[in-house]
Amino acid sequence: MDSKHNLSRRRFMGGTAAALGYLGLKPGSAMGASLPRPPKDLASLQERDDYDSLIKLSSNENPWGPSPAMWEAMDSARKYSNRYGYPDANIQEKLAEHHGVQPENILLGAGSGETLRVAGHAFLGHNKKVIGVEPTYLTVYQVASGIDADVIALPLDSDYRQNMDDTIKLTKRHYRDVGMVYICNPNNPTGIVVNSDDIRALLDEIPVDIPVLIDEAYHHYIQDPAYATSVPYVAEGRPVLVARTFSKIYGMAGMRLGYGIAPADMIEHMRTYTTGSVNALVKWGGAAALADTEYERWVKDTTIRLRERTITAVRDMGFNVLPSETNFFMVHTGRPAAEVRAEFRKRGIMVGRDFPPMLDHLRVSISTEEDMDRFLEVWKEIFPEGVAAGG
Repeated sequence: MDSKHNLSRRRFMGGTAAALGYLGLKPGSAMGASLPRPPKDLASLQERDDYDSLIKLSSNENPWGPSPAMWEAMDSARKYSNRYGYPDANIQEKLAEHHGVQPENILLGAGSGETLRVAGHAFLGHNKKVIGVEPTYLTVYQVASGIDADVIALPLDSDYRQNMDDTIKLTKRHYRDVGMVYICNPNNPTGIVVNSDDIRALLDEIPVDIPVLIDEAYHHYIQDPAYATSVPYVAEGRPVLVARTFSKIYGMAGMRLGYGIAPADMIEHMRTYTTGSVNALVKWGGAAALADTEYERWVKDTTIRLRERTITAVRDMGFNVLPSETNFFMVHTGRPAAEVRAEFRKRGIMVGRDFPPMLDHLRVSISTEEDMDRFLEVWKEIFPEGVAAGG
C-alpha cells in the first residue's frame, strides 16, 4: 500500500474479482466493498417483471435506438444472414476514412467491451500490471482477474478527476511490470473528462513502449473544449489503443458493434484474441450510422438538453451533481444509493448500480423527455425534503 497516494494494489483472484478493495475519495467515505456484481441477465428480469414497462435509466443507452437509415441498411443486409464471406458495406474502410487512419489500424469487435477484453488478454498476463483509477469502467480489471494480473488503481482526486501526475509516477515506478495503462475518457461513472494536456503529458513522460488504452465510448457527447480524442496519436505511431462503440449515440447496444483504433502492429497482436463475432447486419448498420450525421447530431443535442434540464432540477432540490460530458450524470444522494435504487425500482424505474467507493452516489442515464419527467417526479417522492448539497 502506498501511503502517500492511498492506492489500491491488489491481485484479482478468479472471475469474481473480489480482492479489489476501494479507496475513500474524501474524508468520511465508506470502506470495505468489493467489485459490484454484474447486472442480472435479461431472462431472469423478464421472469419477474414486464421488461418493456420499465423505465431504463441504468445502462447509458440511447433510448431512441438506431436511425431509420440504419434500420433500412440492416434490413437490406438480411439476405446475407445465411452466408459466409458476405459483402460488409466496407465498414472497416469506412471507419478508417472516418478517423483519418488506415484499415489496418481498425479492429472490429462486438461492442467496445470486446475491444477492452481483447486488449486485456493481449497486453496483460501473469504478474503484469494495469495502471488505472477507481471508480471506473471495470471490464479491463475483470480481465486482469481471470489471467492473474495485478490492478494498481489510484483514487480520484477530491474533485473526482484523475491525477495524471500520480498516474505517470506510478507507471514509471512499476515500468518493467506494466502491461497497460487504462483511461476511460470521459470516465464512467463520473462523466468527467481527462483533458488533452494530461493525455499528452502521460504519453510524453511514460516509457514509449507501454501500451495506453483510452476508452472513448462517450466521445460523441463531449462539449468540453479541454478534451480531444486520442485518435491522432495512432497516426503518430504511439502505442495508443482507442476504443469506440456504436452502443451509445448510435443506439446499437443490443446489437454489439465496436472497434479499436491502434498502430498496425498492436492490431495484429490483438487479432489473435478476437472471436470474429460481429454479424452481417450490424456492419451495414454501422456504415449507415457513420453517414447519418443528422441523426447523430439530433441525439447529441436532445440528450444534452435533457441532461442539463434534469441536472438543474436535481440541483435546485439541494443535491450535488457532478459535471458530466456523457449521456448520464452522477448525483450525491446523501444515503446509500442501493436504498435509493430500490425505491426507484418499486416505482418501475431502473437506475444505476454501485460504484465503490462512491456508494452514496447514484448514476442516472438520460432517456426520453417523458422518462426524465417521471424520474423527477419519483425523485421528489423519495426525497420530499431534499438534502444538503455536500458530497
